This record gives sequence, structure tokens and C-alpha cells, in this order.
Amino acid sequence: MNSQNNISSCAPIGIFDSGFGGMTVARAIAKALPHESIIYVGDSARCPYGPRKLSEVDGFVQQIGGWLVDQGVKMLVIACNTATAAGLVHAQQTFPVPVIGVVEPGARAAAQTTKNKRVGVIATKATVESNAYTDAIRHIDAGITVFSTATPRFVEIAEQGIRMAEGPIEDYTSLASKVYVRPAFQEIAREYLEPLRRCDIDTLVLGCTHFPLLKALIGSVVGRDVTLISSAAEAAKDVAEILTRQGTLAADDQLPTYEFFTTGENTEEFKSFGSRAFRQPIEHVTSISFD
Repeated sequence: MNSQNNISSCAPIGIFDSGFGGMTVARAIAKALPHESIIYVGDSARCPYGPRKLSEVDGFVQQIGGWLVDQGVKMLVIACNTATAAGLVHAQQTFPVPVIGVVEPGARAAAQTTKNKRVGVIATKATVESNAYTDAIRHIDAGITVFSTATPRFVEIAEQGIRMAEGPIEDYTSLASKVYVRPAFQEIAREYLEPLRRCDIDTLVLGCTHFPLLKALIGSVVGRDVTLISSAAEAAKDVAEILTRQGTLAADDQLPTYEFFTTGENTEEFKSFGSRAFRQPIEHVTSISFD
């Protein structure tokens, strides 16, 4: 037991997103910290957050974050760029556990990676309009020029690809790569990404948790000279650092448990989608609802 804040190292990490896209963050955390337990909430009933007002999304963050704190989590990860932009500061002021989002870790990695100080960001409309990434990157290095563009159809493509990539979960990466490089998807990707490529960016932030699923597609359009930054992997590093610093990292002999909840009615679809994004079978998904 950590005497300073009375949080048990055995307690789970709470992760939430507007749907199953945040599973990419959960996967990165599970991979980096294999002894940590996780409680994941996907707010599928109110997905997508991207077109909603930031004040409304902030309310969702308060609801779901409060519920996870009630479950006894030792840390909250807002695994959604739009929700991070809308509600991170409010959540950090409200909840008694550490709260991190996915914008700052991705911004930091982009600022550290770029050589020509020209960074692209692709995200939902709400995330782009919030200027969260531009502000975060320029706060780290004011000399960096940030080019942002909303790519709403990428979320749709990511979900469509998961439906189409039939086969064993362990073969998902190769199956998805083949699905995502279809000509119709490439045409949409070129339409979104060519203007950014012409801006001579050398770094591109994947500013939505769905987008790491599209790495093959995005990479094929922007080219090898552009480094793709996934907020998921960067957020996992922050989680490890905070838990280590606070002395609440799970013991090496702890067997992790993974619990999954959705506000959607179709738990089977969430289980199927989630298993592919999490890259391991999900046995059970529980449906919950918020007022």
C-alpha cells in the first residue's frame, strides 16, 4: 500500500474512450506493463465524440471518470483525443487519482522527432478545432510549424477494415494491412494527406486512437520519409513513469485482470471489434449506462 496516497499497487488502471478505438492505448499499456490490471470503458452509445461540442464531451469525461474512480482505479487514462482536448484539465482538477490524456504524450514525441520543425496532425474535427495539438507542440517548441487537418472518414475506414479482416486475431496485422490498402481507401487517404505532404512535413501525429490501425494505409501515402507518431505508445510510457514515481506499479508476480464495459447494447460486436484492436481475445463485455 502506498502510504502517501493510500492507493494500492494492485488496483487497476482505468481507461476510457468514445468506443473501441482506445483499445489501441489499452493494448500499448498492456504490452508495456504486463502485470497491470485494466478496466476499459467504451462509450459506444454516444460515439463518435468528434462532431460533438467540447462542453458536452467534458460532461461525458466527468461521468465516466467518476464511475471508474468508484471502481477503485489507481489512475485514469483518457484514451480519446477529443475527450482529452475537452476534459483533461477538468478531470485532473476533479479526480483524486492521476489523470493523463493522449494529446500531450503525442505532442511531446512529435516535437522530439521532427528535424525540419514541420509537423502534421490528423484528427477528428473537434480535436483539430480545439487546437490542442498545435498548442501542446508549440508549448514544447515555439519554432515548430504545425499543419492540422480533420480526417473524419478515417474512423469509418478503421471500423470497416476491422469488419472485413476475417481470420484469427494473431493474423490480424497482416489481414488488416491487405484490407486497408484497397484502392477506394487509398483514394480517400490521398485526398486527406496530399496537402500535408506538400507542406514538407517530416513527422505526422496520428491524433485519433483509431488511426494506428491505419498505419499501413497512411504510411503508403505520406511515404517513408515521414515519421508516424502514435499517441498510444507514448501514453503507455507516461503511465509507466507516473506509476513508478508514485510507487504504485504492480508487482512482477501480479496476475493482471482485464475488464471491459460498453454503453452500447451490442456487446458481441464490441467483443469482436475490441479483440482485434486489443490483439487478444476478450471473453466478456458488460453493458453499462450513464444518465
